[in-house]
Amino acid sequence: MTSLFVISAFFILTIFLALRARKKQKMTLQNWTVGNRSFNTVFVFLLTAGEVYTTFSFLGGSGWTYSKGVSAIYVMVYISLSYVTSYFLLPLIWEYANKHQLVSQSDFFARKYQSRGLGIFVAAIGVIAIIPIIVIQLKGLGIIVSLTSYGRIPMNIAIIIGTFAIVLYSVLSGIRGVAWISVLKDLMILFVIVFMGIYLPLHYYGSFSELFTQVEAFKPELLTFPKTTYSITWFISTVLFYVLGFYMWPQVFASTFTAKNANTFRKNAIISPLYTLMLLFVLFIGFTAVLQVPGLTGEESDLALIQLSIKSFDPFFVGIIGAAGMLTALVPGAMLLMTASTLVSKNIVFGWKTKPNDARIAFWSKCFVPILGGLACLFVFQGGNALAAILQVGYSLIVQLCPALFASLLKKNPLTKEGAFAGMAVGILITIFISNYSMTLATLFPNLPAVISDINIGFLPLLANLIVAILISLMTQKNRMSSTD
Repeated sequence: MTSLFVISAFFILTIFLALRARKKQKMTLQNWTVGNRSFNTVFVFLLTAGEVYTTFSFLGGSGWTYSKGVSAIYVMVYISLSYVTSYFLLPLIWEYANKHQLVSQSDFFARKYQSRGLGIFVAAIGVIAIIPIIVIQLKGLGIIVSLTSYGRIPMNIAIIIGTFAIVLYSVLSGIRGVAWISVLKDLMILFVIVFMGIYLPLHYYGSFSELFTQVEAFKPELLTFPKTTYSITWFISTVLFYVLGFYMWPQVFASTFTAKNANTFRKNAIISPLYTLMLLFVLFIGFTAVLQVPGLTGEESDLALIQLSIKSFDPFFVGIIGAAGMLTALVPGAMLLMTASTLVSKNIVFGWKTKPNDARIAFWSKCFVPILGGLACLFVFQGGNALAAILQVGYSLIVQLCPALFASLLKKNPLTKEGAFAGMAVGILITIFISNYSMTLATLFPNLPAVISDINIGFLPLLANLIVAILISLMTQKNRMSSTD
């Protein structure tokens, strides 16, 4: 009961903080979605971190370490490199969005390419890509709360209650509510992960070197990159692939639009990689679990951190861990649901209207929050792959926006709206086909050497996207409209 009490107390505190954020605020479309573009460096940092340090970082990172070993470090590397790109990329996006008062990623593409149809298509891609990531958050929430409450709250009940909470404060408080609870979430996750990452190896082995000595004796393959599949080639290509997709997510666009000025992103780009070091402690936890809770296979590897916590700590601290894990689902889950609902309302339902009414858009955006939340719940209950596999599918979809986005930032855009649309469509279709059959380059081309066949297969649809976009753009060049204002 002690752990359940702690989790419940933090859950109530979370709801209180989120609802408190709307005090004296009129929830217009601009305020609900982008906080009237008034957030300072701290809040923008916390919102961005809220999207990075999710249940995947909490469970999936340690689970990947438990099952695949040192290759899990790709998460820390790609996030750090993504922050480097943000120094140059996000100010350009913010300046254009601020100039034209844009509130969604779809608005950005529609304006750049002067095509409402393309904006609707981008919105549809965003919603399709977001749903699997919401599933990750809800699935992780159910696992964390159920296990850390020692089974007193069944997984499905935890998911339903969590979804209801996300819907409640998202509808009532919007992005401001998310920003407020991001403060609590980041303080807790920083404390829990760093403490566990230091304490557990020292508690069980006396030193970090002894931890790795024993892991090497028990499962030496976890401390080296294999020659095939999750090899060095896979590592490098996956890092590059995820860097390309990192800022393509619609919710990241939405958090970008909240900033007061472009310099906010440059400050964040300097300090954020240091914060990413926290993921190193997640790896230490995963390696400790290899020896202390052996025998987890398949999707069970995502339980490594929780199972180790239950074995190592008393119920009170297990409750603290459960509360921190719960927040890693509630914060990004709300941001994802708000972004998806805004895309559906503003950019799909009202996408063809020249001057849609903001009040109506805000109303319908809030209506779509519970609808999409319920849909994500259904997907969780239908089962699913391990968290890392679900994340890969989402990235493979959203990265198809890369060619059109980067081209639009050039002084002279080489792509036309027809080319951008065709490239995205081809990339999405190939991605869906590949994901459906769990293909890799090794399965498609078995005679290729591992140094090539281990390249992340996500580059295949992305390459097809780029080629088609260029070819169609060359064919439609005479009808091209300028993408710059």
